[in-house]
Parts: sequence; C-alpha cells; structure tokens
Amino acid sequence: MPSKPAARVAELRRLIDDANYRYHVLDEPRIPDAEYDALMRELEALEAEHPELASDDSPTHRVGAAPSAKFAEVRHAVPMLSLGNAFEEQEVRDFVRRIAERLERDAPVFSAEPKLDGLAISLRYEDGAFVQGATRGDGATGEDVTANLRTVKAIPLKLRGKGWPRVLEVRGEVYMPRADFEAYNARARESGGKVLANPRNGAAGSLRQLDSRVTAQRPLSLFAYGAGLVEGRELPETHSGVLERLREWGFPVSALTEVVAGADGLLDYYHRIGARRDALPFDIDGVVYKLDDVRGQREMGFVSRAPRWALAHKYPAQEQSTVVEAIDVQIGRTGAATPVARLREVQVAGVNVTNATLHNADQIERLDVRVGDTVIVRRAGDVIPEVVSVIPEHRPPSAPPWKMPTACPVCGAEIVREEGGAVWRCSGELSCPAQRKEAIRHFASRRAMDIDGLGERYIEDLVDFGYLESVADLYRIGLDDLLEMKRRADERDGTTPETVKAGKVATKWAENLVEAIARSRETTLARFLFALGIQHVGESTAKALAAWFGDLETIRRTPWPLFKRVPDIGGEVARALGHFLDQPGNQQVIDGLLERGVRIGDVHSPSPKLRDGLDLAMLLVDLEIPRITAVRAGQLAGAFADAAALRKAPAHKLVAAGLPGEAADSFVAWLAQEGNAGLLLASARMQRTLLERMPAGGAASAGPLDGKTVVLTGTLQAMARDEAKDRLEALGAKAAGSVSKKTSFVVAGESAGSKLAKAEELGVEIWDEARLLEFLHRHG
Repeated sequence: MPSKPAARVAELRRLIDDANYRYHVLDEPRIPDAEYDALMRELEALEAEHPELASDDSPTHRVGAAPSAKFAEVRHAVPMLSLGNAFEEQEVRDFVRRIAERLERDAPVFSAEPKLDGLAISLRYEDGAFVQGATRGDGATGEDVTANLRTVKAIPLKLRGKGWPRVLEVRGEVYMPRADFEAYNARARESGGKVLANPRNGAAGSLRQLDSRVTAQRPLSLFAYGAGLVEGRELPETHSGVLERLREWGFPVSALTEVVAGADGLLDYYHRIGARRDALPFDIDGVVYKLDDVRGQREMGFVSRAPRWALAHKYPAQEQSTVVEAIDVQIGRTGAATPVARLREVQVAGVNVTNATLHNADQIERLDVRVGDTVIVRRAGDVIPEVVSVIPEHRPPSAPPWKMPTACPVCGAEIVREEGGAVWRCSGELSCPAQRKEAIRHFASRRAMDIDGLGERYIEDLVDFGYLESVADLYRIGLDDLLEMKRRADERDGTTPETVKAGKVATKWAENLVEAIARSRETTLARFLFALGIQHVGESTAKALAAWFGDLETIRRTPWPLFKRVPDIGGEVARALGHFLDQPGNQQVIDGLLERGVRIGDVHSPSPKLRDGLDLAMLLVDLEIPRITAVRAGQLAGAFADAAALRKAPAHKLVAAGLPGEAADSFVAWLAQEGNAGLLLASARMQRTLLERMPAGGAASAGPLDGKTVVLTGTLQAMARDEAKDRLEALGAKAAGSVSKKTSFVVAGESAGSKLAKAEELGVEIWDEARLLEFLHRHG
C-alpha cells in the first residue's frame, strides 16, 4: 500500500499533467494560474523532502506537455528550459546571494525584463532567412508552427543589418496585446463567434491552428528574449548585449528591459514594473532576472531542467476560482443590459473581487454559467473582472440554466433583444432612471431640442441632486433651482469661488440656460422624435416619420408593423419604435413634455404616399408571420373581408382560401401567441384611421428630388451644411453620409476631399455651391 507522501505525489503529478495537457494541447484550461502554481510548489516541496520519490517524468522536470500529433515534431538543438519561480522577496535575495557567493561578486549585475503571459517559441534563421519556427513543447521537443509564425508581422522573415551568424535560433514570446484582444472578442461577440478566454490562451490557440489563414486573422505580436543555437559567429558576452544585437537585426525587444545590480536593484525593478502592470498594453505575470554576464551563466550552470542564473519573480495571479452566488442584470447609460456575476469574495491580482461581468446573454450561454457554479475569474488592466470559464465538474446537480429577465430591474420596462444582435436593452429609454443622464444629454443636444448651455456637467449635477427625474422636468427648472444646484456642486467639490463667499453670485449663465430651455419649447416633429432617443431612430428616420405620419398623436398610437410603410424603415427599426411606445413610462414622459409647454409646430395630415400600402395583404406581410409570404397574404386578403374575419377563421377555411396546410397551421399558431391577435386588429384599425385622415385627391405630388440620394461635402459659404441638408430633404431628397453608385449627385463646397474624389471616380454628378443655390431659389 503506498505511503501518504507517495500517494499525494502521484495525485499532484496527475493533476498537473492534466492541467498541462488541457492548456498546451487542448487550449482548454481548467484551473487558474494561482492553483497551478500552488500544486507545483507542493510537488516540488514533497520531492525535495522525499528524494526517493523523484522521477524523470515528474512535471517538475518538464516545461509543458508532449507536442500534439497534429504538427510535425521539432527537436530543439538547445533545450528551451523552464525557470525557477520566486514569490517572496527573500527568495530573490537568496537567489542573488547564491550567485554572489559562487562567482565571488559583491553585487552581481542582472538583465531584468517583464515576463510576458504568452507562448514561448523558437525561431531558426539560416543565412539571415527565417526557415523554421517551433513551440517550446516539453522543452526538448516542440511543434513545427512555421506557417503560422510567418503570419505574425512582428517576426522578421529576413534579418536586418549585417553580421548575423550563419545559424541563429531566437527565443521569444508570442502574445496578444490587450487592446487587440478586447477588440477581437468584441467582434466575436457581435457576430456570435467564439470568444477567447484571455490573451494568453488567444496567443497559444492561434499558433496551434492547422489553417494558417485563421492565425493570420489573430492580432499576434512578439518580444524576443534570448538566443538558442548559434553557429558561425559569436554573440556579445552579456545578455543585455545579445538583446541589443537582436534589436538591431529586426526583432522587437521589450523597452522595459533594464540592467540592474544586486537584490535591491532587482526588487526595485519588480515593484516599479508591478506599479505599471495594469497600464501595460500586454499581460505579464511577473518579471525575469537573468545574470547579465554570459560567462557567469556558464559557470553557474543548471539544476534539474532550470538555470541557476535566472529566476522568474511572479506577481499575484490575475486568475482565481470562486463560486457564483447570483447573476444580476445592470442597465447602462444607453439601456444595455449586462449580466453581472455576484461572487463569493476572492482576491485576484491583489484586489478583493465580489463582482464580475458576463458581458451579455450570449456569453453566458457559451460559457453555460449558472448560479452555484465554480468559475475562473480574471482581472487584467483597469477593466472590471470577468468570468472566463466554468469548472463543470464542480456544478451543483440542481443548478438550472440562466435566462435573461423579461423586465428591467430598474424601471420595469420590457427588456428586448434586437433580431440577430447580442445586446439586450431596456426599452424604457425616457423613463428608466439608469438611462436618465444619457436621455437628457441626447434630448438637449444640438440636432435634437438644441438647449444651448446644458452641458454634461450640469446634467450630472441636476440629476445627482434630484432636480431632474426625466427630460420633462427640464421645463419646470427655474433660475433659483440652477443657482442652488451650482452652489451645492461647488460645496461638494470644494470649489466655491471667493466672489461667491463674499456674496457676489454670477447669474448670467443660469439666465441664459433658462432662456435656452424656454426657446426649445417650440420645435418640429422631426426634432422632437429624434430627441426622444428611440433606439435606431436617427435624424433621417425621424424626418421620414414626421413627413409620412404628420403628427405625434398618430405616431404614438401606431402599431409597429405600419412603420414599415415608410421607406428605409425595416423590421428592426419598426420593432424598436413599437417597444418604445409600448412602455407606459415613455408615454408618461411624452405627456409631461406636452403638459409643460412643448409645442410641435408642423403638424399635418398623414401623407397620401401611405395610401397604397394600407391594405390587409400588405399588413400580413409587415407582421412577419412565419410562412405567410406576399403571395399567401394576397390569397388571405382576397378570401376574407377584413382582419376581424380572418382572426376568427379556422385552419380549414385558410386552406380553402389557398394556403398549404403547413402555412395555415403556422398562421393559426401565430394568432394563438400572446398579443398577436390584438396586434393584427389594432394595426387594421390604424390603417382605417390613417386612410380617413388623409387629404382627398389621391397621391401627393412628388417633390423635385423624390427618390434622389444626395451627399454634401466640403464647406459652403452661403449657408451651413446642415441647413442645406434640411432644405434638400424638404424637397424630397435623401441625404447620405457616403458616396456610392446609388448617389444621385454630390454637392461639393470648398476643401471637399475624399467624397468628391469618390464621386469623380464613380462618375456621379457633382454640383458646386452656385448650382445648389440656384436650384434652391427655383424651388423655394
């Protein structure tokens, strides 16, 4: 029967080997760095206490795992060794003391550099040309990833300068910069692709892609940190000299590398780099100390598989495991609903962590995070900690999958998800306290209600001190309120001017702001709609809604399918409008704006252009009913008198009208879903209302620019570009931001740039300012 130490050693080796295999071969890490380090240190201690248990196949004698059979093996001419680790200052002082005693030097000189958290590789050059690249593997044998390494732009394919050896092996670390990693994951989340757990695994997984075209799409970089085999020429006799030579030959070398002396120099470097760790553009997990004198390195030699002349001094781990105690939803300034894991408190990278972001519902589904799960949490940089993976074998058997709540936890409005999108949003844009500041900022902006002088700082303070609970409250703010708000803000910030302390209070700014708010009461329907901040409703959509529907009350009562009758409004925008208008809180804020004197001056009847689309067949298409195509919708509209009759029709009558059985069943199932029957009937009623309110006489006369797309560029002298855009749109044009083959003409003012060049390239008609003014005068 094995002894307790022998059994524990066997168990530790099994755990570490499994972790190595999952990390190096499968790219699916299961334990955090801190736990791995603890297992390794325990094994090292046991093997030191019980030499009889030592074994050549122990993880303490290995660097990683065996190379994958997917790649050809590469035997390293000079082994790629691992480093001993230090976690305490005394371990560093002992390291320096041993070198000082062995070499009889009072203050040995070291090259100190960051320890990047990436993938170690070896690059072989023959006569200055890159011929082979390999992973470290187990230190003796790695994997041939030459094709993938050739895609890394930081790696020179041909050495620069001169004087390089005939054969040169360069050792370095391939890594993924933080900003590039975050951008890559953001794109992956948006497209529903696989996100990378962290930059380290992103780098490792990228180099082990069988298709180098995949690797080429990953944002990889390199820092060289040393040399292996050298034939045909001697390198400098100091490590710092070798790095300088590599830099001259075209290799990126960390600018943070320094030459320092003695233990105090090393520890000072460790603390200085540690203070900058979160601000660095790449992840590091420690610093590396190497005796700078190459002859001294040879004299110190090696112990086991690690050099006696080098040491890795590790920082607190940026990954730890803990338990998810709850999953809450936070609503951001723009309404985005972000799931947040509430965690059993754990220290990560020296900081106590109780919360971690889960980004979005798709990320939760990909990770399959559940309440009660044991998860790996990562903290890197200044970002909020995030959950990067789940340890499924620790999951409680009764933990159900998590689902996004249907109502906003702040205001109770519906949380909705755009079709095909990753982000869920609270649809209570105007009434949700979490979105209050952003809603007011947008409402007051120049292209919306244009409240001059209401800047970000005043909005923050007016909300924080309780003067504004919605945009409607802007129209009851008085001079005394603004002056009191400013006094309270100055007291809070300790910035009260001496003149105020002396009893002289500046009031002109507040008087101007009160006047600007009063002026904004008179507005247009397009500006008002844009100011509401409805998701996807920009200026051009707001103008189109105003032109086609004519008045706010009609728009407020219109079911979402009818918005699709407006050109360029598709299902996504129409549904966003519908969700916004379905929320009682939003409607209450609109009521408050009107009650407090906001007046829309350009109300008119619905446009006769709507007439042709207001029939039952088109409504059935716009409702996006599964299996009800335009042809099927026409069959139903021809067989039933109106929506009410269609609503009551059983499946067999739908079949009698010409629908296939599957389409009839789909329609009946759609009607049975909550709210759909009411939506059909309400939309039909609004169709009739719109037709009744239209002016008699058929279709409206077309504007001179109906169907035309125009782009403005450069500086106009006679009017602002925004004014020119408004006048062209009033004549029926659609203003676009970029030039394409669909552009009807481009108005080019002074200093027109790339848009003018693009128009000339495509043969698009170009107007100068004189022609624009003449046209506007003729059609004014």
